[in-house]
Amino acid sequence: MANTVERPSTEFAHLETHTWFRLGSYQQAFQSGLHALEDAGAARRIWDGDGSLWKRERETVAEIEDRLGWLELPTSMPMEVSRLTALAMEVQAAGMERVLLLGMGGSSLAPEVMRCVLGVSPGYPDLVVLDTTDPTQIRRVTQAGPLSRSTFIVASKSGTTEEMQSLFAHFRAALIAEVGEERWARHFVAITDAGTELEALARAGPFRALYLNPSDVGGRFSALSFFGLVPAAFIGADLDELLRRAKAMAWQCRAMASPADNPGLLLGAIIGELARQPAHPRDKLTLLTSPKLSPFGAWAEQLIAESTGKDGVGILPVEGEWLRQLEHYGPDRLFVYLRLDGDQNATSDARVSALVEAGEPVVVLRLTDPYDVAAEFFRWEFATAVAGQRLGVNPFDQPDVESAKVRTHRALERYQETHSLPEEPVILREGVLSVYAPDLQAATVSDHLRAFLAGATEGDHVALMAYIERNATNRGLLQSMRHRIGEALHLAVTLGFGPRFLHSTGQLHKGGANNGLFLQITQDETDDLPIPGQPYSFGVLKRAQALGDFQALRGLGRRAMRVNIGADVQAGLRALGAAIDGAVR
Repeated sequence: MANTVERPSTEFAHLETHTWFRLGSYQQAFQSGLHALEDAGAARRIWDGDGSLWKRERETVAEIEDRLGWLELPTSMPMEVSRLTALAMEVQAAGMERVLLLGMGGSSLAPEVMRCVLGVSPGYPDLVVLDTTDPTQIRRVTQAGPLSRSTFIVASKSGTTEEMQSLFAHFRAALIAEVGEERWARHFVAITDAGTELEALARAGPFRALYLNPSDVGGRFSALSFFGLVPAAFIGADLDELLRRAKAMAWQCRAMASPADNPGLLLGAIIGELARQPAHPRDKLTLLTSPKLSPFGAWAEQLIAESTGKDGVGILPVEGEWLRQLEHYGPDRLFVYLRLDGDQNATSDARVSALVEAGEPVVVLRLTDPYDVAAEFFRWEFATAVAGQRLGVNPFDQPDVESAKVRTHRALERYQETHSLPEEPVILREGVLSVYAPDLQAATVSDHLRAFLAGATEGDHVALMAYIERNATNRGLLQSMRHRIGEALHLAVTLGFGPRFLHSTGQLHKGGANNGLFLQITQDETDDLPIPGQPYSFGVLKRAQALGDFQALRGLGRRAMRVNIGADVQAGLRALGAAIDGAVR
């Protein structure tokens, strides 16, 4: 890979470098930040495992130093390739047609990227990521193929993730019914840390395989660990080549590289320094990609949001957003364009060129082929660590995630006692739509939304948080709403499916700056699914997660409203879309 430079041409198809940037009026701020990182010896101290680069408190420094194992993965994981390849061949020979990954956040997002970007090699089973508690989505995946021809990856660093445990219970019971008590465990592979409940469960099974991940690798920094490589092996990816690309990027980010030639340090300096400017911060990191790279955005979203969104600051990643006309963007954007050579890039090239010509800060990262995604995993992990240093936060913890979990567990305890959840009163009903909070004294849902969105000011963002099935139709309807709100208000608008986003942007929503307007979307469950061994169902668990998240946001003084769209999800989404049209017209 060539060194990073800034050049005047915007002919992105002919870039000779793997990093191009034009920062306009922020160039001086970036240079100052880069000099500060050089003076601090940032690259050297990162590789030395020096936690005091980020914080001074002794206990926090020790915690940080116990989370830097991701730096060594490009050099330590190649020795595992042969046994991972052997496992993949074993599963292939057993006639498995699909691999289902049961996990959340850092356990699921990198595998989803590799499945979509690298594809499935001929003769290998497909990979399906299931990171939800939505009963409709779970039932659809369950019925999509014979379980006797399926292998399940149960992935959780802690080994106690609520969603993973519930999904495991569901598929274990279904497998026992299909293949019997003697054979079900051979369909499972576990990835976890040593000493967890999941490790004990896998050994007792016994599962087909158990992989103990290095404990000093945090979930969102685990793309190049067993959490990413085991699923990649199952789809026939060339693990040696993935790790070779990652190792090449790690070498470029080495301690002795000059700051101007260190791609991770450069990217981190740009996104961190532009986000921390006291006047006109560019803290909405807008990810544009070639079509084939679009899944990368969700992985980067978790990495950046959960790492930087705390202590009242943070960088909001904006991924999957439809392209807008220039005049519909606010003045808080930093655009990063991941461009894959040979992809259908004409539209995105033209739009990014227009952004450059308009003076917007733009970074272009070139990938020569899909396997460069492994290099980007490492570059973005390094950059996120650097950006955290510039923001003055610990990028390796997630202190505000627990608040929603605590409220969810309280709601489930209430359900076990009363068979009901602690719902807030409905303040407005219109057709299939019900509004729960806040009470804005509006006569219609459109009026309520208009009053709610009227509180937005420059620098704010809107988050659509949909606790419904994640499928193409629902996503399209929500994307249309997202686009209309964004163009009307000139604000960044994010879209997350619950509970998936709780393991991603949920930390930033609660720990970052109070500059979000949160629109939670829930549904009525008509075809629920029991969780074996639990007194509540998947639908009740999902509703409790939504309630816990909403209560946590409101408890922190965040601007949040909830709309229930009824039992017919698509009809409800269309009704909500019409109400949004009326609100922003």
